[in-house]
Amino acid sequence: MSLDYFLTVSVFAMINMILALSLNILIGYAGQVSLGHAAFFGIGAYASAVLTVKVGMGYWPALLLSVFISGLIGLLLGLPALRVREDFLVLATIGINFVVVSIFNYVKFFGGPYGILGLPRPSLFGHAFTTREYALYVLLWTLVVVFLVRYLSNTYLKLGFDALREDEDAAESVGVSSPRYKMYAFAIAGLLAGLAGNLWAHYMTVVFPDNFSFPVSIGILTMVVIGGVGTLVGPLIGAIIVTVLPELLRFARDYRMLIYGLIIVFTMFFMPKGIVGSIKGLIFGDTPLGKKRVEKVRRIAGAQGRIAGR
Repeated sequence: MSLDYFLTVSVFAMINMILALSLNILIGYAGQVSLGHAAFFGIGAYASAVLTVKVGMGYWPALLLSVFISGLIGLLLGLPALRVREDFLVLATIGINFVVVSIFNYVKFFGGPYGILGLPRPSLFGHAFTTREYALYVLLWTLVVVFLVRYLSNTYLKLGFDALREDEDAAESVGVSSPRYKMYAFAIAGLLAGLAGNLWAHYMTVVFPDNFSFPVSIGILTMVVIGGVGTLVGPLIGAIIVTVLPELLRFARDYRMLIYGLIIVFTMFFMPKGIVGSIKGLIFGDTPLGKKRVEKVRRIAGAQGRIAGR
C-alpha cells in the first residue's frame, strides 16, 4: 500500500468524521431527523469552488465565506423544520437535497453536469499544500471540530437540544423555544458540513453534482447510526468504518459492496443503538445482556456483603 493511497483514505475518513459529527448535532442532539445532509456538504463545496475558480478569490477568504454561506443556507433551509416534524421533516429534507442537486445540475453558472474544475489547493507563503501537508491540514480541522462539539456538549445549548429531542411540547412548556433551537441546530450542522465540503472540494480539485446526491446523505446517516446516535465517539467510529471497510474488502472485487452491505445490516440488526451505544448498554445494563450482567454483579456483591456481615 503506497503512502499516497493511505493518505487519501485518511483524508476521506477525517472529512467523513466532520460530516458525521455535523449530522449528529441534528439527529443525536436536537432530534431533527435529516435525510438531505449532503445538500449542506455540497453547498460548502460549490460555494468555495465558485469563489476560487469563477470569482478568483484566494483560498483562505473563500474558506471563511463558504463556511458562512453554508451555515446561513442551513439556517434558511431549517425553516421547514419549524412547521413539520418526524416523517414530514424527513420528506422535507429529502426534497431539499434533490432541489440543491438539481440547481447544481441544471444552472449553467454552477457548471451543470460537468461541474467546476481546477480548484486550487491551499497555500501558505506561495507554497501549495502537498498531499501529506493537506492530510495534516485536514487532521487539524478534524481535531478542532471534535473539540468544538465536545465543548458544545457541556453548554446550556446542549441542554436545550436535549429538551427538544426528548419532548418538543414539554420543552416549550418550560420556556425552551423549539423554533430557535431548531434553527441553531441546522445552522451549526450547516457550518460544519460546509467546512467538510470545502476540505473535500479542494482535495479533489473538482466538484460535480452527483458528489452530493441523495445516496451520499444516506451514507452520512449510516456513519452516525452505525457508530451511535447522540454520542461523540460514535460518529467518528462510524465514519472510519464506512470509509475504510470498502477499501479493506477490495480483495473481494465484484462482491465487495455486497459483503459491505451485509456487514452493515448485521451491525444494525445486532447493535440497534450503534457500536458505542451497544457497548454502553452492555456495560451499564441498557440491553438484555447488559441487564443480566449488572444483575449478576449485584448478586455477587450482595452475597459478598452477607458473608462479610457474618
